[in-house]
Amino acid sequence: MTGSAGGPAGPPASGGSAAPPTCYRHPDRETYIRCSRCERPICPECMIAAPVGYQCPECVAEGRKGVRQARTALGGQRRDAGATAITLTLIGINVVIWVAGLVIGTRGDSFLAAYARATGTNEVAARLGLVLGDPNDAFRFGIVDGEWYRLITATFMHVSVLHIALNMLALYMLGTQLEPLLGRARFTTLYLLSALGGSAASLLMVSDSYNISIGASGAVYGLFGALFVVARRLGGDTRSILVVLALNLAFSFTISGIDWRAHLGGLAIGAALAAVYAYAPRENRAIWSLIGSLSAAVVVMTVITIAVI
Repeated sequence: MTGSAGGPAGPPASGGSAAPPTCYRHPDRETYIRCSRCERPICPECMIAAPVGYQCPECVAEGRKGVRQARTALGGQRRDAGATAITLTLIGINVVIWVAGLVIGTRGDSFLAAYARATGTNEVAARLGLVLGDPNDAFRFGIVDGEWYRLITATFMHVSVLHIALNMLALYMLGTQLEPLLGRARFTTLYLLSALGGSAASLLMVSDSYNISIGASGAVYGLFGALFVVARRLGGDTRSILVVLALNLAFSFTISGIDWRAHLGGLAIGAALAAVYAYAPRENRAIWSLIGSLSAAVVVMTVITIAVI
């Protein structure tokens, strides 16, 4: 026996004619260390410490495949780092777009620039905000003119420092709790569908076809609804969530200029979708999550279709 597995193999006996072993990944490097799993020679660069001896990169990768990923109570993947990456990314996108609106302002003399000045926004908001529009108007723009992107871009626009600050604070507080529990994919789906649900409700109940609606509030209310459902599912105390939600809804209905329709739409979609995520049977969670997401998308698109017709 030339040497123990995972440790030094030892040089060949004096007088032996056998060539010294070399690293299987770096043939030009002589080594007497072997992988404790496959026993291939490995150089110091390829050595990865194992419970017993050292292993090569391939054996370590193969071993990781067989390790089941730790999951949260709702099926989200536990992560040592980056557990709130989507939340922080969404905040970053909102901030960048808001700064772009400040920089661009309303410099032009186009119809949209005039519209921006009339609505107290900026030209970026006028181009990306949620506007239904009038198909009979000479200056056609908005959803009726095929600008469907406004349904989602409007949810990344904000009017003032206070507007974006409150929404981003709420997004951070809610997202850092929900994203680790749900996982990145379901959290992203929940956020975007809540945002679209808010846009759909705003279009359906809008009184002025040229009213502009912007802001992440619909998505944020969706996260509020989701947090309430998730907390109930996990047996948490939901009283504080209800108090904060009730206060915010009261402000939505009493302060002028707030699109309460978007708030209600986002809240409804977020709560309903979170209920599917939270109460889906563990063994079929992925299938039920997909069904719930597709169903929510169908509901949102149906409402949008009714609003536009």
